[in-house]
Amino acid sequence: MFFHLFIYRIKSSVRNVQLMFWTLAFPILLASFFGLAFSNLNKADAFSEIPIGVVKTGTFGADSTLQSHLDAVSSESDDPLLTITYYSTAEEAETALSDKQIKGFLVDDADGLHLHLLSNGLDETITKQFLDWYLQVSASVERIVRTNPSGAPAISGILEKNVTYITEQKTGANAPNSTLTYYYALIGMTCLYGAFMGLDQVSCVQANQSPAGARLNLAPVSKLKVFACSLCAVTLIQYLTILLLVAYLSFVLHVDFGNRIGFILLASFAGCCAGVSFGAVLGAVIKKGDGIKSGILIGSTMTMSFFAGLMQASIKYAAIKAAPFLAYINPAEWISDAFYALYYFDTYDRFFQNVALLFAFSFVMYLIVYAIMRRQQYASL
Repeated sequence: MFFHLFIYRIKSSVRNVQLMFWTLAFPILLASFFGLAFSNLNKADAFSEIPIGVVKTGTFGADSTLQSHLDAVSSESDDPLLTITYYSTAEEAETALSDKQIKGFLVDDADGLHLHLLSNGLDETITKQFLDWYLQVSASVERIVRTNPSGAPAISGILEKNVTYITEQKTGANAPNSTLTYYYALIGMTCLYGAFMGLDQVSCVQANQSPAGARLNLAPVSKLKVFACSLCAVTLIQYLTILLLVAYLSFVLHVDFGNRIGFILLASFAGCCAGVSFGAVLGAVIKKGDGIKSGILIGSTMTMSFFAGLMQASIKYAAIKAAPFLAYINPAEWISDAFYALYYFDTYDRFFQNVALLFAFSFVMYLIVYAIMRRQQYASL
């Protein structure tokens, strides 16, 4: 009996085009759009060597200090800042600059060191900052040596000594990535879209909501048992759709979920339970038609997804900072944060906190549904 109803509910739910669109097709389409929008976002922030030109005049050849500093930051060093191309004349460098082969060029003549730039930008600003630093240090050293020649060896030792005042410390398992917030919030939205299935199953056992519910109430079988069987079926379907979405994000869009596969499966299941139970509560509490129920469902899930960072990642952090309690009443935030905790943190405290909230939410929702549906009676069918 249970197996027969279980298979029947799976078949009927899979054949429901509207349900499958919102729970599977729509999230994959939205994930694809995210992939197109974010594909080059991190690459755009990546730093590359700045191409500059240097005019080799007689004055430049005599300045060994400038040459050594250029070698220290050019492609000949371990951590290059500049890619240097040497030119015999200023006219050659000017032509290369006009053709945008270089960002700027240096000329060291009798009037001093000059930097020629074509436009203003990040690369040009970095180049100018390097040149300003060199001129300031050179002027300081020259002034000190002129006033105190005996201090020249000490200055040379100070300049050659590489002092680091900032140390890099690893705070998590992986480096922070702001784009992951959108994908994890998308998973949260998809889990909550399982509410469509929970809502549909409640309508199927209520005699005043659907013809199938009327027939079920006339049958010599407990509607709560049928309802429990239906919830198991749709939870399984929703769970499989989430796994398909996660697989699509991981293998097609190359979204990083870390390597903790078992915990990813657990978070997905907890999110599915929360979504299906939320829809079941809406179906049991709201007595209006399916259109009103669906409207309330979409509005509430999208609001929760919005505050979880689906539309704008900064909204998530701004909302939690302004109202910290939002982190404890938003299932979409729990789901998103559970995945991010697996990706970023070495410990599991935050992950299990979110999963526990999801299962507790599901348990409370099912208790409400049970309390409402067990008392429902109909005067006539």
